[in-house]
Amino acid sequence: MTSATEPLTWHAIIHQALKDNDVRLITYVPDNVLRPLIDSLHADPFFTCFPAAREEEAVGIVCGAVMAGMRGIVLMQTSGFATLPNALASLAVAFQIPVLLMVSERGTLGEFNPGQAIVCRTMRPILDSMGIEHHTMSRLDEAAFIADRTMRQAFATRWPACLILSPLLTGKRS
Repeated sequence: MTSATEPLTWHAIIHQALKDNDVRLITYVPDNVLRPLIDSLHADPFFTCFPAAREEEAVGIVCGAVMAGMRGIVLMQTSGFATLPNALASLAVAFQIPVLLMVSERGTLGEFNPGQAIVCRTMRPILDSMGIEHHTMSRLDEAAFIADRTMRQAFATRWPACLILSPLLTGKRS
């Protein structure tokens, strides 16, 4: 993935954590912040990657894959999370399906779009209300640990989990 002289990036760390936890199915709604991760996953034959039209579609696909024995993750931006509460509550939570979510966070740290800010303020309380573990990744030195442990816990407990990528980690706003 990276050479000895090349610094480790947040997306290389997540790429490796997905591999280490045998998460092979990657569904996503395209996002500029997630582009380096999406590009690296597409380039690796270990993964099956494809875009979805909507976030709840991606959740349904990953839930079906998990029920068939394949681990998967949904990649999205904060605003896309707003469409998910029903799909999460009525499918992933109701049937204890360990669907993984990864959200590139917008709506904070100088955000210009009020819609992003509203979803950002409500995302964590919604996850909490459904009992979905969520961890915000904001430091490169903690990223591998948080990603790996969150994935392990989701699969061990058979419960959804969410990794939130802070702009402090990704260095991007949009």
